[in-house]
Amino acid sequence: MTARSLRSGEDAEDADEFDVEEALALVKEDNGAAHRAPVPPPQASGRAPERGAHHKATPWTEARATAARAARAVTRGARRAPVSVRLEDALGLTLAAPLDALTDLPSFNTSAMDGWAVAGPGPWAVRDEGVLAGHAEPAPLTDGEAARIATGARIPPDTTAVLRSEHGQTDEKGRLHATREVVHGQDIRPRGQECRSGDQLLPPGALVTPAVLGLAAAAGYDTLTALPRPRVEVLVLGDELLTEGAPRDGLIRDALGPMLPPWLRALGAEVTAVRRLGDSAAALRKAVTGSDADVIVTTGGTAAGPVDHVHPVLGRIGAELLVDGVKVRPGHPMLLARTKENQHLVGLPGNPLAAVSGLLTLAEPLLRTLAARPAPEPYTLPLRDEAHGHPYDTRLVPVVLRGDSAVPLHYNGPAMLRGIAAADALAVVPPGGARPGQEVELLDLPWASAGIGVCFT
Repeated sequence: MTARSLRSGEDAEDADEFDVEEALALVKEDNGAAHRAPVPPPQASGRAPERGAHHKATPWTEARATAARAARAVTRGARRAPVSVRLEDALGLTLAAPLDALTDLPSFNTSAMDGWAVAGPGPWAVRDEGVLAGHAEPAPLTDGEAARIATGARIPPDTTAVLRSEHGQTDEKGRLHATREVVHGQDIRPRGQECRSGDQLLPPGALVTPAVLGLAAAAGYDTLTALPRPRVEVLVLGDELLTEGAPRDGLIRDALGPMLPPWLRALGAEVTAVRRLGDSAAALRKAVTGSDADVIVTTGGTAAGPVDHVHPVLGRIGAELLVDGVKVRPGHPMLLARTKENQHLVGLPGNPLAAVSGLLTLAEPLLRTLAARPAPEPYTLPLRDEAHGHPYDTRLVPVVLRGDSAVPLHYNGPAMLRGIAAADALAVVPPGGARPGQEVELLDLPWASAGIGVCFT
């Protein structure tokens, strides 16, 4: 874990507990965020951003809106252009073109059940040869004739209906009799019942779920036109971090290196690299200026301690700070910067739960908007127990969902992961706290929402 209580102000901060663009416009508007002026390009100041007495943190809701707005302002270069992706690689992407049917579905009249294809009124003489799925069109039936048929097989021409296996029986002469009324067309799926060739099945902006993959395959697709995943590089900072074994000799395990990549993938990103840089300003500057990722995520070093290099490095490279501190606990010293025309940096605090707060506050809306994913519908639940708040800032508290209420969890300090590891969501607790029974907004965790986010690869 990347707590730095003896080396920076981080713990002190938290201790208080395409034509396509037009088609995707509604998706890209972030939960009511109005049209706002685009983010101006970075200004090369050559100075570290000021964080003195006049520094003012951004309110939590405004910080999230700023992150989404920053993504919308990105000039769409070749990297953000739609790509053709094979079905097996398209899960979690956003369609950049309509999914139009390439064929009628079904493409021929098919049997909906195992049984007999029958023609005219019964009883029927049963053909010796049955009809199986995957075979050419069988010979037509004549009145009074039946043929054994399997589910999905082509219906013989002039068939009146399909008689289910359990609704027919043969006599001693081999003639088929119905045990209940036969209705014309029963258990036949007619050609084009689901769609006709050229029908739009899904619009641009639809999220590619497992069901969408199945529909695309059924409609004749091998590839889909989609927006590529935002490319993310993770930079883990801190000389005190171990990558294996138990904490020892003042060193602690890096919890964020293992945690962030799958979480970022769950948010729709492609994680291109995870690099451990220690506490070197030179290494951080080289890594940031040399990165070609859409988003850089750093861990630690965002406060004002002697080895907190993120602000000075951003100042030296002329980055523009869009969010410099957020009125939220834990995670107050998080930041969002524009480092290049098409690149942003999300600076997460080093404490694990504080980093999660930064991830959901800044990285989630930024990545979601870059990927053109729809914003989740906000929802609230009453708290079963009291949730302590910060006097002035929003507080994010891990909760479990029990019936129609949310239960706050213990172990919710900025350096703790025990609470979030057991949580279903984070409760957005307003300044001053929330009493039992009070409705609070909830932020679902990807693996708890049973959505597309559970796919971590």
